[in-house]
Amino acid sequence: MTSTIFDENNRSGLRREDFQATVQDKETDLYILKNPLGMEVAVTNYGCAILSIMVPDKEGIYANVVQSHDSIQHVIDSPEPFLGTTIGRYGNRIANGHFVLGLEDYQLDLSRGAYTLHGGPTGFHTRVWDVVKVTNRKIMFKYVSANGEEGFPGNLTIDMMYELADNHNGLYITYKATTDQPTVLNLTNHGFFNLHGINNPTPTILDHVVTINADFYLPIDENSVPTGEILKVEGTPMDFRTPHSVGERINEPFEQLKHGTGYDHCYVLNKNEIEEFAEAATCTDPVSGRRMMVFTTEPGVQLYTGNWLNGFEGAHGATFPARSAICFEAQHFPDSPNRPYFPSTRLRPKETYYQTTAYVFDVID
Repeated sequence: MTSTIFDENNRSGLRREDFQATVQDKETDLYILKNPLGMEVAVTNYGCAILSIMVPDKEGIYANVVQSHDSIQHVIDSPEPFLGTTIGRYGNRIANGHFVLGLEDYQLDLSRGAYTLHGGPTGFHTRVWDVVKVTNRKIMFKYVSANGEEGFPGNLTIDMMYELADNHNGLYITYKATTDQPTVLNLTNHGFFNLHGINNPTPTILDHVVTINADFYLPIDENSVPTGEILKVEGTPMDFRTPHSVGERINEPFEQLKHGTGYDHCYVLNKNEIEEFAEAATCTDPVSGRRMMVFTTEPGVQLYTGNWLNGFEGAHGATFPARSAICFEAQHFPDSPNRPYFPSTRLRPKETYYQTTAYVFDVID
């Protein structure tokens, strides 16, 4: 690590000493990124968790728009272990925790019953990452995932960077990874956003207005595992090609909403080229005027509306009840290793995995 950036007077009110500990024989810490416009992002190297994103509303008042915790122990013990973290090796679900790669069968953790979720219980969200470099606007992490970790093959080396734009309020996440034997890989960040700002209680996101640039989505079964179908959004409550508030249709008696207890579905993004960096979604809070735009090189984005949040306490006494967050997890499709007609998540030696995803914030009247 070349340097540590921290400001005791950060907008989030987080304290560095609350994040300094020895975990997995490594040191954890708190890092504050700032851009010239006043945007601040706080992160820790445990799971690369994003702890705060401080952006202004239409009155210029700053608030933290991502659910989080205010100490390293609370991050580790969180009732929502994926809160703001980096997800891997495989984001989302793999049916029956099983896939075949080449001539080999691989069986993963099945603690979720019908599927493996987000790389397993000791996935990347629970690992202490090495901090390679920190500047005012940028932090670079590295993690080496050993062959067999959570059942996945290959020694995998991941480089990941959080970077703030200097001329707009954008958080850019870039990933690069290599392996020494064939494996599967699907990385994402699991930010739980609320553009009102977190509070006690944090209000629901049912009034947030969403658009998603997708003509198709992946339906799920009663276990939230993709059925393998790719269906049109047209004529269904899944259609966000034009703006709709989250709450407008979330309680309709539509089978897919029943299966997900709300929205918890992967959308197939409209792309001119499969790895095009393009706008995936927008989300606007009509009260504060905050708007978030999501851009990604990934083929899909998982929309999740915090259906299983249970009111637990987070940073500075904020509480997070059901549907008080919205997630836009840029990713390849769930269960791709078992669906050869989905975009491939295989990574081979001498290949390099790349991904860029950005969350860009502004305000509207």
